[in-house]
Amino acid sequence: MSNAADRRAKANAETLARLNASDPVLVDVRPAGEVVPGMTPDMVLTSGRPMGWADYTGGQRQALIYGAVYEGLAKDEADAAAKFAAGKIKIGACHEHGCVGSVAGIYTASMPVFVVENRAQGNRGFCNFYEGASRKRLNYGSYDETVRQALRFIETVLAPVIGAAVKAAGGIPLKPIMTRAVHMGDELHSRNTAGSVLFTRELVPQFLKLQAKEGDRIRQTLEFLQLNEYFFLRLGMAAAKSMADAAHGIEGSSVMTAMTISCRGFAIRVGGLGGEWFAGPHAVVEAQLFEGFTKDDIEWMGGESHITETVGLGGFAQAAAFALQKYQGGSADAMVATNRKMYDITVGESSAFQIPYFGYRGTPTGVDIFRVLDTGTTPVIDGGLAGKGGGQIGAGILRAPIECFQKAAAAYTKRYGGR
Repeated sequence: MSNAADRRAKANAETLARLNASDPVLVDVRPAGEVVPGMTPDMVLTSGRPMGWADYTGGQRQALIYGAVYEGLAKDEADAAAKFAAGKIKIGACHEHGCVGSVAGIYTASMPVFVVENRAQGNRGFCNFYEGASRKRLNYGSYDETVRQALRFIETVLAPVIGAAVKAAGGIPLKPIMTRAVHMGDELHSRNTAGSVLFTRELVPQFLKLQAKEGDRIRQTLEFLQLNEYFFLRLGMAAAKSMADAAHGIEGSSVMTAMTISCRGFAIRVGGLGGEWFAGPHAVVEAQLFEGFTKDDIEWMGGESHITETVGLGGFAQAAAFALQKYQGGSADAMVATNRKMYDITVGESSAFQIPYFGYRGTPTGVDIFRVLDTGTTPVIDGGLAGKGGGQIGAGILRAPIECFQKAAAAYTKRYGGR
């Protein structure tokens, strides 16, 4: 190998080693303003690379406004828009604060977050709570009294009870849950049924200890967990964020460590290229929509739940989750074929997440920007789809735009020389 190629290979091997060594543990549940780095009371976090207020449009702009109103930073929508424009309410990009956002990814200071510590490397990742099964959710650009009540329920009942259980347990290791969930049919992005059940099982012994003090709130919490099979998604996102961030910043690495979507387009971050985001157009999507909707109704409001794909889950574990064909379309054969192609663009395999259909082969892990360009194959992503006017209108399979990888490769070559 040339010196440049040797350096890159070693850096990518170190990146994969850090991903595989990661040990994400849920250690706390706290309001975002208390634990998220750089979070201030007058700030709203959202998905996507950092942008100014004027750059936000459509549903993502509305979600920011609704977040400000919910937090009490503005009296109404017009007041919120004026304060954003004047800089009196600040906007933060989730990834820049150790967080990941589902769809619009709205965080305000009072919203509870999962605090996940990667005990192997000492860093933390954060994610807010799943709002419930309603099609209308703040992260999907909707806000009314039912959405407000759902958010208040999380603040006053769900988060305090789960937080108390986590403390009573001394922390809950997430990697064993995630490993087993993949064996049980989850890919931990668009399917989290097993993960949610396994996590609830970890909570039950602690709930029994807290029963005398928290009886009614524990009952409400268990009812919520029973009804919401996607609850574990946000825990998986926080865990994946802690894993990916631990693998970021390795000099010479050409492995992608984050993907993000905003109303303006797609962007990626690369391990050896610092904090720069490489932007491109929106993803190409194969959609399966709820009844009454068409592709013309799809609106991009943001999204970062594909941090799971970054660490070898989601679309990179499709062959473990054949039940997804009912939710987001496709077929088992197509999932297998797509999953196999992901091995062509990654530097290795996960030591923890294994696909039974492939004889418990580790999932493809660590997307190399140059392998993407050499093969013409871009990362596949499982995800929900937002609609114009707010709300979820379906799900589908997304493919990241190659332009992001072309820009990243050009920057890498400029910085490190020839491949």
